[in-house]
Amino acid sequence: MATTTVSAPAGSGPWQLARAELRRRTSVKISLAVVALFVIMAVAAPLLSSLGGWGPEEFDKSAVDPYLGGQPIGPLGGVSAEHWLGVEPVTGRDLFARVLHGAQVSLLIAFAATAIVVIAGVAAGTAAGYFGGRTDAVLSRLMDLTMSFPSLIFMIAMMSVARDVNRIMLMTAVIGLFGWPGIARVVRGQTLSLKHREYVDAARVGGAGPWRILTRDILPGVAGPVIAYTTLIIPGMIATEAALSYLGVGVRPPTPSWGQMIADSVAFYDTDPMYFVIPSTCLFLTVLAFTLLGDALRDILDPKGSRT
Repeated sequence: MATTTVSAPAGSGPWQLARAELRRRTSVKISLAVVALFVIMAVAAPLLSSLGGWGPEEFDKSAVDPYLGGQPIGPLGGVSAEHWLGVEPVTGRDLFARVLHGAQVSLLIAFAATAIVVIAGVAAGTAAGYFGGRTDAVLSRLMDLTMSFPSLIFMIAMMSVARDVNRIMLMTAVIGLFGWPGIARVVRGQTLSLKHREYVDAARVGGAGPWRILTRDILPGVAGPVIAYTTLIIPGMIATEAALSYLGVGVRPPTPSWGQMIADSVAFYDTDPMYFVIPSTCLFLTVLAFTLLGDALRDILDPKGSRT
């Protein structure tokens, strides 16, 4: 089957070629639009919910029928001009406001945990690959030890015993604690291949110190795989936060979370399916968009890694 090549001006660098390839792919454009939509929803959640007229913790008892077990009044889970996505059964809380603030919580935890993972992983991977010897041995064993833990079980245990703490900060730290070895191994392998290149040897002979070599020569060389890997980490972080909240050890009510909303909707899926469909669709679209975007970036920025 014939392959389509991207035409780029002469002298274009790898980043220019990558941008041209990303612009060519329809799936990337759609994924970027979905990601941008949910990021805007998360950032502007207070403003958008105020436009809807309801906060995420406000109760509207007039929107539910007390004689039918608190079922929303009206079609599609109470969708109306007053409640754009309907309301929660029993409580009458506005689903539009709770979905917006749930996106804020989910993306905040996912992005913050990803930042911890990337910083720790890049630091450990470059140090292990560049310095080698005892440093490599210690860091590699630490990576193996961390990856050997059943991370989800330990996350549940750590989140369950912690009380009276900021749940968002705790979840961010716990998720980040178990996520860094994967990217550290990728960076270590890239660093091992780069530290023997001619330009690195030339910098070393020219009197450049380890810090200068790492920041000026090694890190730019591993930037492509790191960016691609980072984009693939984010959907996993979003799913992990949703899973912990679904199991009841994540953020606690009344703080909204997509996983928490999905867990609460299980009891009403047969009488009010919209309560289950709306947060589930948001979670599915966000994870899918980040996954497709990450796959495209990996194919372009790290083609060798995508074939392994």
